[in-house]
Amino acid sequence: MTLYTPNGPRTDGPAGLGATDLVSAYHLPKDRPSSTVVGISIAYDAPNLERDLNVYRQQFGLPPCTTANGCFRKVNQSGAAAPLPVADASWAIESTLDVSMVSAACPSCEIVVVEGDSPGFADLAATEDTAVRLGARVVSNSYGAREGGAPLAYAAHYSHPGTTIVASSGDDGFAAALYPAVLSSVTAVGGTTLTKTATGWSQRAWSRGGSGCSAYVAKPSWQHDQNCSMRVTADVSAAADNIAIYNTDEGGWLTVAGTSASAPFIAGVYGLAGDAATAAPGDLYRHADSLADVTSGSNDVAGHGAKCGGDYLCVAGVGYDAPTGLGTPDGIGAF
Repeated sequence: MTLYTPNGPRTDGPAGLGATDLVSAYHLPKDRPSSTVVGISIAYDAPNLERDLNVYRQQFGLPPCTTANGCFRKVNQSGAAAPLPVADASWAIESTLDVSMVSAACPSCEIVVVEGDSPGFADLAATEDTAVRLGARVVSNSYGAREGGAPLAYAAHYSHPGTTIVASSGDDGFAAALYPAVLSSVTAVGGTTLTKTATGWSQRAWSRGGSGCSAYVAKPSWQHDQNCSMRVTADVSAAADNIAIYNTDEGGWLTVAGTSASAPFIAGVYGLAGDAATAAPGDLYRHADSLADVTSGSNDVAGHGAKCGGDYLCVAGVGYDAPTGLGTPDGIGAF
C-alpha cells in the first residue's frame, strides 16, 4: 500500500483537488453514460466505505452509488457479502481513495470492491480473480511490492482477456519496478502534480511518483525506449498529489497523495471510455497522440535526475518518460 496524507482532516469541506477539477483538467465528457463495472482489489474491510463514497459524490454533484441502487457492491475475496475481513484503518483510507477516484472519472460506472483477507500475494490475487468473475471489465490495484520471484509467481492472476488491469507505479521515485504494475498485462500508472493556473491547468511529474526498469519482466513489443532492455514503468499517468477524499474514521476531508490516486482514476477513465474489454497496455502506445504529454519535473528531485543519469527514466521530457509514461488523459480517445 502506498499513500500519503500530508494534511490533517477538515470538517468544513475539501481543500485538495476534487472530481470537478479532475474532469476539467483531463477534458473528460461529463454526461457520458457507461455501464462498465470497475473492480477494486484491496485488503481488509472498510466499514464506512459506502457512506464515505457518497459524501464525496454528493459534494461534487455526482449521482448516488449505493448497494440499494445496484451501483455499489462490497464482497470478500470469495465474492460473498459476508463475512467480510477484519477492518483496517489505513487500508480503509486506501479503499476510500480508490472508489472516489473511479467515481470522479466515471460517475455512471458500477463499482465492485473485493476485500482480501490480508495484503498477502495469494489473497490479493484472489481478489483480482473474483472481481473479474463478478463482471469487472476494469480492475484497479493501488498497491505494489518490489518485484521478485515471490510476487511474480502470481502474475497469471493479473492477466484476464477482456479485462483491463491497472496498477500504481509506486511512491518512492525512481527505484525498483513494482509488482503488479511491472507485468506486461498491466497498465502501470504514474503520477503528476496538477496545478490550477490563470489559463487552465499545468502538470509536472510528481516528485515521489514511481518509475523503474524491471530486472525480471521482458520488454513488451510495444515499448521502444532505449535505455532499459526490460519492461519499464509507467505507461500513463494522472494527478497523484493534493487529492481530496472523505473518510469518517479520520474525521472528515483529507488531502492525500500517491499513485494510489492516479491508478483508480485511470481505471475510471477506461470505464468511461467503455472500450476496456478490448484494451491492453500496448493500445496506449498506439494512441499516444491522444494523450497530453508531460514534459517537466522529475521523480529524483533531490538528486536532480542523477539516479538515472538525467535521462527519461526519472526526468520528464518530450515523448515517453518513465515517471509519467506517455502522458495524461486528454479526453478518452486514447482509452
